[in-house]
Amino acid sequence: MTRGGKRNGKDGPERRCIVSGSSGTTDRLIRFVVGPEAQIVPDLAGRLPGRGIWVTASRDSLDKAEAKKLFARAARQAVTVPQGLADLVEGLLSRRVIALLSLARKGGQAVAGYEKCRDLALRDEMAVLVQAHDGSSRGKTKLRPPDGADSYIGCLSAQELGLAFGREHVIHAALRAGGLSQAVVEEAARLQGLRLNIGGYATGEDKTDA
Repeated sequence: MTRGGKRNGKDGPERRCIVSGSSGTTDRLIRFVVGPEAQIVPDLAGRLPGRGIWVTASRDSLDKAEAKKLFARAARQAVTVPQGLADLVEGLLSRRVIALLSLARKGGQAVAGYEKCRDLALRDEMAVLVQAHDGSSRGKTKLRPPDGADSYIGCLSAQELGLAFGREHVIHAALRAGGLSQAVVEEAARLQGLRLNIGGYATGEDKTDA
């Protein structure tokens, strides 16, 4: 990721989604492997042994893969798929994003709170704006993400952001460029696919305070 949250232009490895049949970079797909007892296991870090089975990081794709028994077809054997697979993956991704944000905070790459985020933006050091999806729209529009792609994350709740920063809840957070920022953006993008209609930057106003 370059300054402003933009990607550095390097192409990552591509894999084929078993649902759509299309190929994409692994940062937009979920890897699964067949476990020792023929169960389908999500491998978000991409480190488990075995042949990878790839599905686009979206609730619709995971639901179709489960309903149409596409994992068994891809594995060429009978397999057991966890009930509510999309919900399981969503929970795992949420915890992964929170953990990465927490590490970024400890490393000085992430800040929380309106004033700190505004100061980072004024110094032109903000690469990514992170805001709670359940925060006030009017309050959130007081801060704007940097120009460029991948500069906004809005799929976490205030409570989830609070966990990352050791607080009860957080509405505004921001990432500096470099370090863990790209990993946070990529994992959040996958989580966004599991959370329908959540995560866009708020441009309107509502009647609640920030």
